[in-house]
Amino acid sequence: MNTDPIADFLTRVRNAIRAKHRVVEIPASNIKKEITKVLYEKGYIQNYKFDDSTPQGSIKIALKYNPTTKQPAIVDLQRISRPGLRQYRGADNLPRILNGLGVAIISTSKGVMTDKEAKTLNVGGEVLCYVY
Repeated sequence: MNTDPIADFLTRVRNAIRAKHRVVEIPASNIKKEITKVLYEKGYIQNYKFDDSTPQGSIKIALKYNPTTKQPAIVDLQRISRPGLRQYRGADNLPRILNGLGVAIISTSKGVMTDKEAKTLNVGGEVLCYVY
């Protein structure tokens, strides 16, 4: 049993990028599916597919690389809120990542979204991770 499934998700993606893999397969959960959707909407991954053929299910993520320089779209993934120390922020003091170039993925009462979307909806929540 994994004590922090979101950290496991981020680590699998990070390791796949460092190994220059094209596709990474991750055990599915609802929060992981929502994080995957946010990464796709913001252009950090090329595509994704939810496979529900097994009871657990899995997420297949096609990673995105620059075609000429072979550099990954995701430079770094950082887990912020963790089981031992949860990080909650109000709508007025949500973090800005790399002066607005990166995104913070936040779990709010209105769903999982980026910091910019949370600011426009004026909701705060748990800061899950930083992506840039």
